[in-house]
Amino acid sequence: MITLHHLNNSRSQRIIWLLEELQLPYQIKHYQRDPRSMLAPAALKAVHPLGKSPVISDDDIVVAESGAIIEYLVEKYGVGRLKPAADSKALLDYRYWLHYAEGSAMPPLLMNLVFSRLDQPPMPALLRPLARLIARGVRSNYLNPQLQLHFDHIEQQLAQNSWFAGKDFSAADIQMSFPLEAASHSGILSARHPHIQAFLSAIHARPAYQAALRQGGPYDFA
Repeated sequence: MITLHHLNNSRSQRIIWLLEELQLPYQIKHYQRDPRSMLAPAALKAVHPLGKSPVISDDDIVVAESGAIIEYLVEKYGVGRLKPAADSKALLDYRYWLHYAEGSAMPPLLMNLVFSRLDQPPMPALLRPLARLIARGVRSNYLNPQLQLHFDHIEQQLAQNSWFAGKDFSAADIQMSFPLEAASHSGILSARHPHIQAFLSAIHARPAYQAALRQGGPYDFA
């Protein structure tokens, strides 16, 4: 039995979606963030030393990191599903976007989130005006151009194909969903990204995506 150690409002929602797409039997062990710090509970460290989510246990095997979990599940249980054929151009795209999601897309999004909250508690009130000035400068001069560079790159890919690895839906689309949904929630996407918006509408309509929300619960990017 596969057990997903699921933290609310986290990337582990993608793994529930993948499990639903593969129609695998699984169970969920739920964990809740601390309402003040928003950090994961210490109980997760009993599963993996970093105490992060997602983590799965499959009998005596423990796998952490979204991309590694996706590769493990698709290779062990996919039976050719959700992954392009070997030696195909689509497989190269699949690998690229599977790793791009966390390696390239998420870092500027996380930085943007941090700097958007820099002038809020626990920052001391006297320092908030300075923090606000620093955050505005970093976002204007570095983060906003970087975010537009990345999301224009993603838009160009989806303008060529409906899915990230070509004409067929794959696990790369599941992996890429999180940064795109985070960008949508943050107001980064605009009218210049119609194909990303269409992608989000398409994944939200998938029965397995909707089943995953019922199993894991809605998540809030805020």
